Amino acid sequence: MNEESTSSEYTIITPSRNQCVYTSCYCEENVWKLCEYVKDQGTCSLDEVYAVFISNERKMIPIWKQKSSRGDEPVIWDYHVVLLHTNKQGHSFIYDLDTILPFPCSLDVYSKEAFHSEEHLKHAFWRKLRVIPGDTYLKKFASDRSHMKDSDGNWRMQPPAYPCLETSETKMNLDDFICMDARVGYGEVYNLSDFVQHFGVK
Repeated sequence: MNEESTSSEYTIITPSRNQCVYTSCYCEENVWKLCEYVKDQGTCSLDEVYAVFISNERKMIPIWKQKSSRGDEPVIWDYHVVLLHTNKQGHSFIYDLDTILPFPCSLDVYSKEAFHSEEHLKHAFWRKLRVIPGDTYLKKFASDRSHMKDSDGNWRMQPPAYPCLETSETKMNLDDFICMDARVGYGEVYNLSDFVQHFGVK
C-alpha cells in the first residue's frame, strides 16, 4: 500500500506525512496541529474534521499497523488520537501519523486493518471512540504535558518544541477527552461498530 492509494475523487487536506508537525507519543497534539492546519489553510470546511480519541474504561486498546508494532501484533495503547475527515461526497478518511497504513487511509480500510473485529477480543480490550468536532477541539483542548513526566519530573518522551496548548479556561483537560463516559467532556462517544456504521461507507 502507498500514500497514493486514496480515491481519485478525494482531496487530501493536510501536508504529506513527513511535512506534518509530529512528536512521537503526543498524538493528541499532533492531531490538534492537523486541525489547526486545516483551519489556517482552508483545505476544507472545519466542520468536516473531527479529532477522534480511542480508549476504554481500562485504558487498554489494541491497534494494529502502528509504527511501533512488532510484526502482526497490535500495540496496546492507553489511548490514541487520529483525525477523521468526512467530506460532502460521503468519503471518510483517517489521518494517523503513527500508522504504517496510507496517510490518509479510508475509514473502511483503517477499521479492518488497524482496528480489526472485536469478535475475538476480550471485553477488556473493546474500543470506544470520542468524536470531537475540529473547531471544538481547537478551542477547548489543553495539555500541560504533565502526563508525560515521571515521578521525578523527568520527561518520559521529549515534548514538542512549541509551547503547551492551553485555553483561557484551563491548562490541562486531557483526561476529559480520554474519558469514555458520554456524560462528561466534549463530542460524542461511540462503540467501535456504531462508529464505523455512522461514519463509514454508506
